[in-house]
Amino acid sequence: MTGRSQFDHRSQAILQSIVEAYIDTGEPVASRTIARAGGRQLSPATIRNVMADLCDEGYLSQPHTSAGRVPTIKAFRAYVNSLPPRRLGAIEMQRMRTELRATDSMGERLEKTSHLLTEMTRNVGIAAAIPTDTQTLAKVEFLLLSDTRVLMVVETRDRIVRNRVVAMDSAISQDELNTVRNFVNGHYSGWTLGAIRQDLRARLAEDRAAYDTLLCQLQTLYRSGLLDLGLTPEVHFEGTSNLVSPDMEFNRDRLREIFRTLEEKQRLLELLDRFLEQSRKDVAIQIGLGELHPSLQDLSLIGVTVSLPNGISTRVAVLGPIRMNYGQVLSTVYHVGEAIQSLSA
Repeated sequence: MTGRSQFDHRSQAILQSIVEAYIDTGEPVASRTIARAGGRQLSPATIRNVMADLCDEGYLSQPHTSAGRVPTIKAFRAYVNSLPPRRLGAIEMQRMRTELRATDSMGERLEKTSHLLTEMTRNVGIAAAIPTDTQTLAKVEFLLLSDTRVLMVVETRDRIVRNRVVAMDSAISQDELNTVRNFVNGHYSGWTLGAIRQDLRARLAEDRAAYDTLLCQLQTLYRSGLLDLGLTPEVHFEGTSNLVSPDMEFNRDRLREIFRTLEEKQRLLELLDRFLEQSRKDVAIQIGLGELHPSLQDLSLIGVTVSLPNGISTRVAVLGPIRMNYGQVLSTVYHVGEAIQSLSA
C-alpha cells in the first residue's frame, strides 16, 4: 500500500479490522469503532489518518462527509489475500466424506456437493461436471417414440446417463434402431468420445455410406448430436433462498433479477468458466461479478476446479454476498474439492 513497511503493516491491520467490522454490520465503519476494538493502542486520530490514506489509495470510500468508511472491492481482495489457511474440524471432514462416498453416480455426487456447500456456508452452493472428449462410452440405446421420433440415450463409464429426442429424416423401425445400437456398442464401447467421433467421421465420409442403410441412419443420429450428449455439462445449485436476508439489502426487483440470472444454466456455466478456468487445485476468488451480469455486481464467487481421471472437469463453488465469511467459505470449498478428488482417485 505504501513504501514504509511499518505503515504497511499498520495499514493492513486497520484495513482488516474495517473489512471485518463491515462484514459484521453492513454499516460504514468509523475510526472510533476501530479504536474501541482495542489491541492496537492507536489513537482515533492516527486511525483517521491511516483511513484517509486508504481512501486515497482506493481501499475505502466515504458515502457521506460525516459518515464512516466503506471497504471497496479492492479492499475485499486485499483482505481475502491476507487470510491464513484454515482447516475444517475432523468431525465435519469425516461427515462430508461419508456423505459424498454414499452417492452412486456423478449426478448424485454433484447434488450432494451443492447441498453440502450450501449447508456449511449458508450461501449458494454450486457443483458442475464439465465433460471432455476423454470420457469413455459405456453404451447407447435408442427407443422409437413414433415413426420418425427417436429417444437417444448415452451412458458413459462414469455412470452419467443423458438423453435427447430427435427427428429422423424418414420413418424407421425399432429393429433398425436396434441394429444401429448393436453396431455402436459392439464397435465403440470402451472408446473415448473423441476417438469415436474421429472414427465415425472417417466411416461416414466413405462413398458406401450413401448406400448402406445402417450407416445412413447412424449418420442422422450422429448429426443430431449422438456423441454430444456425453459432453453436455451437468449443473446443480442450491441455496438461493439464502440471498433473501435483511443483511443483503437487496430489494424485490433486484432479487428477482438475480434469481432469473442464476436460473439460466448457460449463465451459471459462463460464470464458472470465466472465473474458475485457471484454477487447478488452488481456490479461485472473484469479488464482484458485475462484468458477467449487472445483477451480480454485489456478489462474490469462491471455487475450485477438480480434474477427475474419468475425463470430467468438476467445478465446485460458493456464491454469496460480498459481505460473506470468507475464511469459512475458502476452507469449505478447498476441502470439498479435496474430498471429491480423493474419492475419484
